[in-house]
This record gives sequence, C-alpha cells and structure tokens, in this order.
Amino acid sequence: MNLRRVVVTGLGALTPIGNTVPEFWKGLSLGVSGAAPITRFDASAFKTQFACELKNLQVEDHLDRKEARKIDPYAQYAMIAVEEAMQDSGIDLEKVNLVRAGVIWGSGIGGLKTFQDEVTSFATGDGTPRFNPYFIPKMIADIAAGFISIKYGFQGPNFATVSACASATNALIDAFNYIRLGKADVFISGGSEAAVTEAGVGGFNALKALSQRNDSPETASRPFDKDRDGFVLGEGAGAIVLEEYEHAKARGAKIYAELVGGGMTGDAYHITAPHPEGRGAANVMKFALEDAGMNPEDIDYINVHGTSTPLGDISEVKAIQQVFGQHAYKLNISSTKSMTGHLLGAAGAIEAIASILAIKNSLVPPTINHFTDDEGLDSKLNLTFNKAQERVMNAALSNTFGFGGHNCSIIFKKLTE
Repeated sequence: MNLRRVVVTGLGALTPIGNTVPEFWKGLSLGVSGAAPITRFDASAFKTQFACELKNLQVEDHLDRKEARKIDPYAQYAMIAVEEAMQDSGIDLEKVNLVRAGVIWGSGIGGLKTFQDEVTSFATGDGTPRFNPYFIPKMIADIAAGFISIKYGFQGPNFATVSACASATNALIDAFNYIRLGKADVFISGGSEAAVTEAGVGGFNALKALSQRNDSPETASRPFDKDRDGFVLGEGAGAIVLEEYEHAKARGAKIYAELVGGGMTGDAYHITAPHPEGRGAANVMKFALEDAGMNPEDIDYINVHGTSTPLGDISEVKAIQQVFGQHAYKLNISSTKSMTGHLLGAAGAIEAIASILAIKNSLVPPTINHFTDDEGLDSKLNLTFNKAQERVMNAALSNTFGFGGHNCSIIFKKLTE
C-alpha cells in the first residue's frame, strides 16, 4: 500500500513562556523559565506553592465573554492555540472538503477546574443538588475537539485521546495515520491542559510528584540535575495543522516540516513509575524509527520527556543509549520542560512544536537549570545544558510518556521534494 506523505502547515502555542508561537520560540531560545509563585489561588497551605502558569492572557480577546463562561479553561486554551494555528496555515476553508477534515485532540485530565468547582459547591451547600447545566459538557475531555470541529466546520474524524502525559502525541500520531492512509486530507491536532488548580496541585503533591523548591521556583524544573526533586506543573495548549503533502502543495502552503513516523508502546510495569531500564521507552523509539523508515543515525535531536523526576530522567537516558548506541554521543538531547514545566496532556504538542522549530531554525533549545552532574548519567552525552546550541538538523524525535505506562515517540524531518 502506498502511504501518503503528511506535512505540518500551521502552528499555534499557548505556553507559560509565550502566548504565541514566536513568543514561545523566543523563550525557548533564550532559556527562559516559566515558573513562579501560583497566582490562580492561595497556595500557601500546599507543599508546592508555584507552577508554570500562563501569563498576561485575556481570554476575552479570543472568545466571546458569554461563550467563554460555558467552556472550561482547558478547552479555552485549545481554542486559542487552534486559532493561531489555523491563521498560520493560511488554509481557505471554502476550498477544503470539510468531510475529509478532522480534529483529534488530547488532554490528560480535561475540565478539572469545572469538576472541582461544581463538586465543591455541592459539598459546601445545603445538600440540594444544584449543578450548572454546562457542568458535564464543560468537564468531559472530548469537548475541546467538539468545539474546534464546530468552529471550523470539520466533519471528518473527531475524537479525543486520553493517555495521561502522552495524550497530545497520541492525537498527532492518530491524525498522521488517518491522513497517510487516505482517510482524510487535513487535521487539526494537539492538546491542552488546565490543571493548575487546588485539586491538581494537591493531587500531584499527594503522589510526591511535584518539586517543592518553593524558595526558588524558577530553578525548580531541572531535568538530569543531581538535585532534581520532581516536576513543575504547567498549563496551556499546542495546536498543529497536519495536511497531506499534495493537498498542501496544490494550495501553495508554507510547510514547516514533514511528519514521517510515530510509535506507541506500553510499559506494562507500574501505574506511575517508568520501567527502570526504559523498556517501553526504548521500544517506542525503535518503533517510531521503523515507522519512518529511518536509522538511529538519521536523528540529530531528541526532545526528551525529561520531567525532572529522579527515576524518569535516568530511565529515558538508558533507553536512548540502548536504541542509539554510539550515535547517542552525536545527538543533541534536551528537555524543554526545564522552561515550560510539564503541561501533562498538552506536553507532546508543545514539544512537537519545539522540535519542528528547532529543525526550521537550526537551533537546539537548552535544558536549563543544570547545576550539579548526576553520577548516574553518562557525562559524555550532550544534554544541551543551560544554553541553546546551533546545529543544522535534518530530523528530530520527540518523546512523551504518561502515567499508566503510555509511551509515544514522533519524528519530524526537513521536507525533501
């Protein structure tokens, strides 16, 4: 079977270090930390009192005020990022077969704030079951995909992916497969998350997953550093317009990169901890390379999952060394979560965008906040510490792993005719 080619024609980003793609890339290039004390609620009683929140965002600039009240923040963020991606793509919807245009959107948690607020209101009330009529539609994790399809009239495949922190990459791989198998021509795909709430911070604190470096939030996300103590919670959205190559070419679209392969595996090990030897992570990178018809030596850069957790960082590096062998020492490797924090179900989307822009701009974003080497990590690996590095790149691989043992890898490369 002849598989069709899939290209990236539009990008949208709403992140803790920039509310547009250019702002996001500038923050990545300069090594900016998005972490600061939480402003969304009084976090003084929590073990972790900081996060990577969105900054200077006026939702009303993008969404009608009345309509915005019916939409949970996670879906608001999705709509804002998609708006940028669609404008960036330059696609004329009047010239698109909308039955062959779809939406696949990822979110690990969905409408957490809506759920928290409604249940809290009921629990502190007089026992009368008064709930907002929009409670369920605002909360469910598929509703962002629904809103996107309604706004743009996309009538093709439309659903949500939920695989914890791998959700957005799952969504991108699914969209990629629909297009290359000839079942669609255009997709809006990506992910969003809005978990900086009392329930989100408290829940992850209970898991002992978050950094508690309250005295220095901006340095708390420190992947691969000996003194890392957990991840930093982030929020936002990333949106990518994927298009069949000939379809994009026929309309003279700007093409950022080609999506050439993806892999998905399960650790089958533990609900929150990764396999200590990186079994699932190694397998997923191998599958992505096989899917792309590429060799390990063809990859120049890996945007790692790299959450800044003691177990996760080491197991991922072990997996990279298993898959890439001696070529691992020729790679640039970096964790952009050191700057953005962990956007959970949206992480794969903004990290895919970071990988695409790294190829486009011949610049590897850094892993910031490195202070002390970890003796458990191979010091000969180039983990791109503290400062961006110039490098001409042909291909980049991005990893995202989630609670439940969900693993995804996706590969982008420069477009060749």
